[in-house]
Amino acid sequence: MLHSLLLRAKAVLTVGGLLTGVLVSSLALAQGTLEKIRVAGPSLKGNLEGDDAVRDVFVYLPPGYSTATAERYPVVYFLHGYGVSAQFYVEQVKLPASADQAIAAGAKPAIIVLPDALSVYGGSMYSNSAATGDWETYIARDLVSYIDKHYRTIAKRESRGLSGHSMGGYGTMRIGMEHPEVFSSLYAMSACCLLNQAPAKEAVEAQITRMKAGPLTNEKGFANVLEAQAAAWAPNPQNPPFFFDWPFVNGEAQPLVQGKWIANSPLITVDQHVPALKRYQAITLDVGDKDTLAATNKQLDAALTRLGVAHGFEVYDGDHTNRVGERFLEKLLPFFSKQLRNK
Repeated sequence: MLHSLLLRAKAVLTVGGLLTGVLVSSLALAQGTLEKIRVAGPSLKGNLEGDDAVRDVFVYLPPGYSTATAERYPVVYFLHGYGVSAQFYVEQVKLPASADQAIAAGAKPAIIVLPDALSVYGGSMYSNSAATGDWETYIARDLVSYIDKHYRTIAKRESRGLSGHSMGGYGTMRIGMEHPEVFSSLYAMSACCLLNQAPAKEAVEAQITRMKAGPLTNEKGFANVLEAQAAAWAPNPQNPPFFFDWPFVNGEAQPLVQGKWIANSPLITVDQHVPALKRYQAITLDVGDKDTLAATNKQLDAALTRLGVAHGFEVYDGDHTNRVGERFLEKLLPFFSKQLRNK
């Protein structure tokens, strides 16, 4: 009876290959599990910010993982945005329920991994820095190695995908360009920081005054974003207590430091990574039409087209955050189900 009801409901209510929430809520779904673990990062050890080198990581295991002990699974890595933790994105994308729904609708079972990159300044920018630690290597090596060792993964690039939203979309492109030997597919949602300019003198002076007033709080929002970017892109181990350089000192512009902001822009570096990007099985970008980041995401689409890098791109009806969970379910998970090998 349940089987026939499911077939009839699929025919009526399937949208984009995925069951609607109405259908899913009315039928019993096989349930996956969500674990919260801690993964040490040798690449983060000794970072000058003093952030913990052992990171929280959320791991979704698909239905049947505990019983089908001979089965191995592809892995989707998802990087969260700035100013919040991985826990916030777990709630935003509604894990484990969203992955259970996708699988019920026909997506291939996969392990989904969300590492926490929240730092003292609100985010690591997934960059390589003496101040923040080497987050590129943590994601591509330390974390992947741990997951492959402790879970039943298909431990090869053809079965690994990298994705993320906002700062995580930036991290997806940044790490993806450097590590095509680790991942085979990329999905960057509303990527930030694609074309970076050093902050204005007034903004820098305001932050310096604020930092002198007392310790910064690790709060939601963008109050510390300039510090996060400076620590990631302009570290200076010889400049305590914050161990980074500002692009203005005593009101005077520092061209070398300003150039470091620009140098960490994927729109600047993409031309030097064409061979790496062409190794990918699939690359997809998306952004909301009301997102302030729409312009630079369109520029990245144009750059990849100009460079002959095959990819998908969609501008959808939405802003920066209002459809993240929906698109994770309806777009990102089906994308990786199609692209990642499950054998």
